[in-house]
Amino acid sequence: MLAACRDSVSPLRPSGTPRFAVAAGSGITLDQMVGELGESGHHIAKAFGPTNPHLGDAIVATFFWSGPNTITTVADHLCDTIPQPSGYPGTPVGNTYTLVESASAGSISMATYVATNVQNFPDPNPDQTTALCVHAIFAQPVVDGGLLLSAWSGVNAVTATALGAHGSASGSGSATPTVADPGTIAVGAGSLALGVSMSNALVGADPPGEFSILAVQSDQYFIDETNYLVASSAHTVDPKWGWYFTQPSTWLASALVLNPAQNHLAFSVQPQRTLPFETITPPVQVRVVDDQGTPIPSFTGPVTIAIGHNGGMLLPGTLSGTKTVTAVNGIATFADLSIDQPGNGYTLVVTAAGATSAESAPFNIGAF
Repeated sequence: MLAACRDSVSPLRPSGTPRFAVAAGSGITLDQMVGELGESGHHIAKAFGPTNPHLGDAIVATFFWSGPNTITTVADHLCDTIPQPSGYPGTPVGNTYTLVESASAGSISMATYVATNVQNFPDPNPDQTTALCVHAIFAQPVVDGGLLLSAWSGVNAVTATALGAHGSASGSGSATPTVADPGTIAVGAGSLALGVSMSNALVGADPPGEFSILAVQSDQYFIDETNYLVASSAHTVDPKWGWYFTQPSTWLASALVLNPAQNHLAFSVQPQRTLPFETITPPVQVRVVDDQGTPIPSFTGPVTIAIGHNGGMLLPGTLSGTKTVTAVNGIATFADLSIDQPGNGYTLVVTAAGATSAESAPFNIGAF
């Protein structure tokens, strides 16, 4: 099956139908999600479909498997049929997947990898031969395995900044319910907390408080549940699953935090040379953009401008005009600015709550 990018020699095992929920809201939002169980062999993979994630998304890939084994490589490729020297089908894409958490106990294991600011694939994909596929290569053939892929928009583009608190744990129990707890983690306002729990008992579980169910997958070997929370404020959360075991069973649990993209101010129209006391034209304009320079039209907060480097030759220059304006569709326009003293190398600095500041290019006040 091309869309799944399965190992060609792996027999398909029965698999429970994944149950998916969609994360809603502004800031970090769910873009695409796919999952698969019942895979075997060295190569466990799944393609996004029918639509690829968007360029710049963060991809969270959690792999599940039974039996002792280790992952040697996690990478991505397109689902074309061009033979590759790497040993797996499809043109390599080249995003970097960072191991964030792993857990193993009894006969089950799972590991979660994250790639931020994903690039180098068609967006959108014209057909399934250019679908983005994420795979894991295992040290030994997997008897039964699978994965869950979720792509999130609005995550910080820098991996070191995007990754927040994380943790994992494992345990066992037979009582009803048995608590699976990876530990308390801190979330910031707008951050995404993503939790995963897995069990070798085919039973249900209560989701963690504050969290919503994102996906549940099961087959005859194990069951996994993924939950999410987009935090409205900074606080700590303790994701606990309540597994309803009926006999001695094993659980795994992990949680991680992804931080939102940082808004930035950027000059879209730079200040130009003009005479003292005259209005700077064209009007200085500032745009709010994300980490990748994409405009954020939803930003409507106040933006304030001031002199950065004061280039006054005899006396310091004074900036006049409307120095705080409200952004419209993410753009702040300063239509009546002027500076009273001649000088060279003036700069203007803009600030706004919820966005990093920016400084303009140097400009002169005077005839030269």
